Amino acid sequence: MKRLLLLAPAVAVIASLAACGSSSGPARDASVPMMYVSSQRAPAYIADCLEGRLPRVRMSHVGAATELAVGPDSNNSYFVTLTPLNAGSVIKVMHPANAPDDPPEPEMRFDIARCAT
Repeated sequence: MKRLLLLAPAVAVIASLAACGSSSGPARDASVPMMYVSSQRAPAYIADCLEGRLPRVRMSHVGAATELAVGPDSNNSYFVTLTPLNAGSVIKVMHPANAPDDPPEPEMRFDIARCAT
């Protein structure tokens, strides 16, 4: 029973990530987050984890939020905002309409799921 209770937060995050389906076709709305989930992990932990898993990550801070730009310097693929919420974080991932998939979207989703749980 204890194992089930310990796995509940991880299952909730993974289930909410799975519900965030990929947008179809080139008509991606850049104003809508690709992912928007909460985690019990602190923003600093998630940022460090993503930096270790993803290539070409640049970190900055805006107020209490941590922002990560992922992808080539000339054309960022993803923007990740980590906002503190109680002892955890809110993770928002934006993928601009004409941005490359570098890393590919499934890999990005997997890495965020691993770092958020």
